[in-house]
Amino acid sequence: MRNFKIDIFALLLFITTVSCKKAGSEGANTKVAPTDLTISATASTNGTGEVAFVATATNAVTYDYEFGNGVVQTRTNGTVTYQYNQTGTYTVGVTAISNSGLTLKKTANVQVTVLTGTGNTLVWSDEFNIAGAPDGNKWGYNIGTGSNGWGNAESQYYTNRSQNVIIEAGILKIKALKENFSGSSYTSARLLTKDKFDFKYGRVEIKAKVPSGVGSWPAIWMLGGNINTVNWPACGEIDIMEHLGRDLNKIYATLHYPGRSGGNANGGTKTISNATTQFHIYGLEWSASSIKMTVDGETVHIVANSSAIPFNQNFFFIMNVAMGGNFAGAIDPAVTGATMEVDYIRVYQ
Repeated sequence: MRNFKIDIFALLLFITTVSCKKAGSEGANTKVAPTDLTISATASTNGTGEVAFVATATNAVTYDYEFGNGVVQTRTNGTVTYQYNQTGTYTVGVTAISNSGLTLKKTANVQVTVLTGTGNTLVWSDEFNIAGAPDGNKWGYNIGTGSNGWGNAESQYYTNRSQNVIIEAGILKIKALKENFSGSSYTSARLLTKDKFDFKYGRVEIKAKVPSGVGSWPAIWMLGGNINTVNWPACGEIDIMEHLGRDLNKIYATLHYPGRSGGNANGGTKTISNATTQFHIYGLEWSASSIKMTVDGETVHIVANSSAIPFNQNFFFIMNVAMGGNFAGAIDPAVTGATMEVDYIRVYQ
């Protein structure tokens, strides 16, 4: 009888021990995944290309950053400052990893301003953050058809009406509209900084989206500030970006000057994706030795600068949407409107 009681006690002790071990083992192996992953990004505005990222998540012990350019880094506290070396829009991914190896991934679109050439101090800009008409201290207008010498046989009448130019939700919108107006079949707007802002040498960035529609001709460009004295093309012209609705996604970048103007201009092109559906950064890097036009940091056209060409003086900006004319060609009758959107324009020196 005594041995039977001892055996029962031993059996109970064994069962209790095994149960405790199993319970303890299961508790130790419980895997907890990260939750509540958030990402913030602050891009520098001084042209250095630095972006400060902060990622936080519950139950995370490490964070894997994918910076959208093929570079991956691991951080234990989720905080990192990364320097990009090319202008562009980067999709940054962060994967939070728990102590047991489970993961949670999230992505964030980050717009970074990168120093890609001359200048790193912001000297002039318009962020278009105030709704309504563009800032009159920065922008004026050409009004009319250009019959006084600055047109190219286009079909629009340029106005300063809100129907044709307005800032909405932080975006400047220049709108060409099909309508009968003062003898023209379209209206639009042509903004310029003449007599308000001009500069010599530096780096320019414009974030913009261009319209589709055969016959549309959006442009962001510059003219020499001495145009009233020497006329065109002696003043020089820098076309940072032109786009034709009949040739979607082909970006034109061109210089006009004596001997190289009109159809004989000094220019190049680059085909990109989604020019009419996504914003891209159109740039100019201008110094005494070279003039380079870019899109998303990639060269469209580059020209050696010298005293032999008129690009060593102050220039002012022009932004407009033309319809038809010598360059854009015939307008598709079905096109009732064409809008160029501009998020910002910035000048660094």
